[in-house]
Amino acid sequence: MQQDLQNKKGLVQNVFNQVYDQYDLMNDLMSFGVHRIWKKNLLNMMNPSINQKLIDVACGTGDIAKIYLKSVGKNADVTCVDPNKGMINIAKKKLPKYKNLKWYISSAESLPVSNNSFDFYTISFGLRNTKNIKKSLNEAYRVLKPGGRFLCLEFSKIQNTNLDNLYKKYSKLIPEIGKIVVGKKEPYQYLIKSIENFVNQYELMDLMQESKFDKCDYTNLSGGIVSIHSGWKI
Repeated sequence: MQQDLQNKKGLVQNVFNQVYDQYDLMNDLMSFGVHRIWKKNLLNMMNPSINQKLIDVACGTGDIAKIYLKSVGKNADVTCVDPNKGMINIAKKKLPKYKNLKWYISSAESLPVSNNSFDFYTISFGLRNTKNIKKSLNEAYRVLKPGGRFLCLEFSKIQNTNLDNLYKKYSKLIPEIGKIVVGKKEPYQYLIKSIENFVNQYELMDLMQESKFDKCDYTNLSGGIVSIHSGWKI
């Protein structure tokens, strides 16, 4: 499933080239820090043990890897993938004491890792930025071990009309916040547009099932502002 906005040549890469150095600050400002709670919910749902391997795709500045390593121990096996070199460099600086980390600059549609390698695949606020959702899901299925679990934290569709109206009004302010903090509002105009264009909870679950994932479901957080989708490779 091609995403038209993300397939505009160089658009997404250019967006993240402009914001990576203020990425963490803007996430805290835009979500009032709640993104950290969402990510902890993801880990709680995962409930990993010490010998399980994680691949975190669209890893950004390493938040999921950091939470995972704190949970299971600093020697856990984690592979972090992101298409943006600036993001990866910041993540490395945030996680200097963890030695068993692998880093790859690559897209979700073409992962430079072997088949059947990981117990968990996570992607947080990254599936929406891929050029092709279906290819990304197929890659997730490929790299998971049989019995492995896919977990996706992503902006979704709000169920409550009043909350949805309030959220849309707030969203219009985000590019202006970006202009003040980062000096540019265009990346955050892309952010809002990409959220609006992304599939809903049921559509994403259908795409997961088409990519052979089993026992697919989702959990809404903050009224559906975001959701966590889960599926298993059986």
